[in-house]
Amino acid sequence: MTRLTVISVGTVKEGYLADAINEYEKRLRAYAQVENISLKEERITDEDDAHKISAALEAEADRILSKIPPDSYKIALCVEGVSPDSVKLSELLRQASDRCGKITMVIGSSHGLSERVKTACDLRLSVSKLTFPHQLMRVILLEAVYRSFSIIAGKKYHK
Repeated sequence: MTRLTVISVGTVKEGYLADAINEYEKRLRAYAQVENISLKEERITDEDDAHKISAALEAEADRILSKIPPDSYKIALCVEGVSPDSVKLSELLRQASDRCGKITMVIGSSHGLSERVKTACDLRLSVSKLTFPHQLMRVILLEAVYRSFSIIAGKKYHK
């Protein structure tokens, strides 16, 4: 069984989003061992200061990289990543699972991910060209991953 780790920066505050995350994690457990790691987002005192944002992303990078399981296939969620459809994402995840048995997906803070984290990953993935609230991205990602594992298992959920 695949080991899926989702590392995300920041906390989910809304109960309805936490409920949705829990529901998709529960569904995913039919296909994978799921671990959700939430890391603290760095506080930025001046949102217009690129140096402060960069420093915050680097501090977050240290924490992210320390939590990635060894020998896992690493996927960074970022806007410049590939945007596969559901079937292609399922193929990517199946190949990663067959190769490593462990997949780690990384969601950065509201400012994204440092280049260091992106470089450390095997794949850069964009779920959409649209902009979503940071906390909602966890739900969207888990739904897409659940859909992918359903496709891999030959279920009709994806139609």
